[in-house]
Amino acid sequence: MISSMSRKGDCWDNAVAASFFGSLKTERVFFSDYATREEARQDIVDYIEMFCNSNRRHSYLGYVSPKEFEKMWLLKKVA
Repeated sequence: MISSMSRKGDCWDNAVAASFFGSLKTERVFFSDYATREEARQDIVDYIEMFCNSNRRHSYLGYVSPKEFEKMWLLKKVA
């Protein structure tokens, strides 16, 4: 079995994953010198959990962070 992130003949299936990994490498990995795999793993997990998922602005959300988007959504829900 050969794994794939996209359907055969559909290059757009992989666009989101390629964009994410490009950002990860450019913003974090290329500027780091890891002593161990565990150090690299922890740094990447921190990047994903603490920055990408909460603070980084996303075009899909209208260029606001997920934290801000959730805050705006809750305010609309209460109103």
